[in-house]
This record gives sequence, structure tokens and C-alpha cells, in this order.
Amino acid sequence: MRYQIIPVTPFEQNCTLFWCEKTRQAAVIDPGGDVDRILAVLAAEGLTLSKVLVTHGHIDHAGGVAALLERTGGVPVEGPHEEDRFWIDGMAKQSKMFGFPDVASFTPDRWLQDGDKVSFGEVELDVLHCPGHTPGHVVFYHAPSKLAQVGDVLFQGSIGRTDFPRGDHATLLASIKDKLFALGDDVDFVPGHGPMSTLGEERRYNPFLSGRFG
Repeated sequence: MRYQIIPVTPFEQNCTLFWCEKTRQAAVIDPGGDVDRILAVLAAEGLTLSKVLVTHGHIDHAGGVAALLERTGGVPVEGPHEEDRFWIDGMAKQSKMFGFPDVASFTPDRWLQDGDKVSFGEVELDVLHCPGHTPGHVVFYHAPSKLAQVGDVLFQGSIGRTDFPRGDHATLLASIKDKLFALGDDVDFVPGHGPMSTLGEERRYNPFLSGRFG
């Protein structure tokens, strides 16, 4: 599997393109906006969009889903967990809240649960339900590559905000400890914003986490 990070929206959200090298089938994770930019990368790499994956319902991660579907003729949308339905249903309200242009809502073809699998081409990703930043946040993990797309659960040197509706700090910490760190220190991750890191680096040196989990 190969991947490319495509920063989108004024929040520089890390929309991520995963693709199967053999079949050239691709999944776009968190198309928050700037759909032209996403389509340009797909075209440049000679890829066929097979699926849209969404980690959580915040507008900078999911605000471009409807527009991308309109431009591509529609592909399956999978994720997040259904606990984030209220965020997706409230996309118009989020537009006003964060100063985004009005964007359309959407309904995923498949709400995801912890332990689910999603696939495109010959690639299969594990789904981890990691609430805390939002109640329905999910993470996508490719075990053969030891690579995870963690959305806004964890960042290099920081963790996700929990001051939005139905965020919960203790739940977020449990998700990081029990779901992410359990994957192993040698796992690389793409966060929702900012540079990549490894789980081991964050477990040891993240000021919000170091010393907390050993």
C-alpha cells in the first residue's frame, strides 16, 4: 500500500490518500474540502477512487464528502461510527460555526464499529473506535505497513481537543492507551493535522501523555 497526505481547508487538515499498488484502487480518508486538489492527486497518480473513509464528523474532515461524491459519480462512504451522526447531520450549522462555505451533509453507506474491516483493491484496513475527541471517532490501521490514520485522536506532541459537544478527556486518554498504544511503538501515524510521528515517540515524549502510561 502507498499513501500521500493532501492538506486541505484553512485548518490544514491531513486528508490522506491510501492506494493499492497492484490495482490502483484508492481510498480518500477525510476529504474535508479542496476537492479539486484531491482529484488532481488522484489523476496524477493514475488512481481510481474506490471509497471514501471518514474518521469523524467535524467539517474540516468531512465537509468535502458530498462535493467529492458529486464530482466522481458516487462511491461508497464508510465511517465514522454512528455516534457522530449528529455532527454530520449538523454540517450546515458547522459551516456557520467555523466560518466555512455552506457544505452539504451526507449519509455514510456504512457506519463503522470497532473491529470492522474496510477494503479497496487488495488492501484491508482495521477499524478502531477511538472516542473522546468526538463520540464516533474511528481510526484506520494498515497492519502490514504498520501505518495508522488517527484523525484528531493524537498528534505529534499533543492530543485531540475534548471541549466540543460530547467530547470527553478521560475517554480520549483511554482510547489512546487501550487502542492506539496497544498497536506497538513502531507504528507510524498520520494525524489529522501537523506532521507524522510514531506511537512510541508519543508514548514517551508527548507532554500530554509521557509518564502517564509507562
